[in-house]
Amino acid sequence: MKSILSNLSQYKIVLGSNSPRRRELLAGLDIDFEVQTIPGIDESFPKTLRPDEVPVYIARKKAEAYIPSMSADELLITADTIVWTFGEILGKPKDREDAITMLRKLSGRVHEVITGVCITTKEKTVSFFASSAVCFADLDDDEIIYYVDKYRPFDKAGSYGIQEWIGYVAVEAINGSFYNVMGLPVRLLYQELKKF
Repeated sequence: MKSILSNLSQYKIVLGSNSPRRRELLAGLDIDFEVQTIPGIDESFPKTLRPDEVPVYIARKKAEAYIPSMSADELLITADTIVWTFGEILGKPKDREDAITMLRKLSGRVHEVITGVCITTKEKTVSFFASSAVCFADLDDDEIIYYVDKYRPFDKAGSYGIQEWIGYVAVEAINGSFYNVMGLPVRLLYQELKKF
């Protein structure tokens, strides 16, 4: 059976991410891809950007790191996710205390999860973002500390993975894509790949 995304058959698809969640989500689109990672990519951004521009800017920055070593037949997918709450961007926590502090900020509130995605070849770049509003129930300190110590969410924006224990006990409602909150808005990505 031929792939539904047969328009991409001339490309070798590369996911530029070491996130196991992004790997799992991209695999769910039934496309063949390989994972390549470049460690130490600078993820800083200008403070003048709007929250929805930040993950797109960083996803593009990640793509730029790969471009010099890309071959003409490669199609690269890079992404970045942030959590936006009460005028503050929450990226990945620096340590255990930072993770606990972030989850205290999210407890009992609605926050926005924004993922920027960049699709890049030698000739063309397309970037876009998706946003999901997530409503968290009140969490007490015991619950927050239990989650941080057991799941160690130090590689996750906002210090949590919605597919883990905390998603079961804290998420009251989502307005938008669940998969976007996991780190890759796969429906939007699929639509963009179909057009590519």
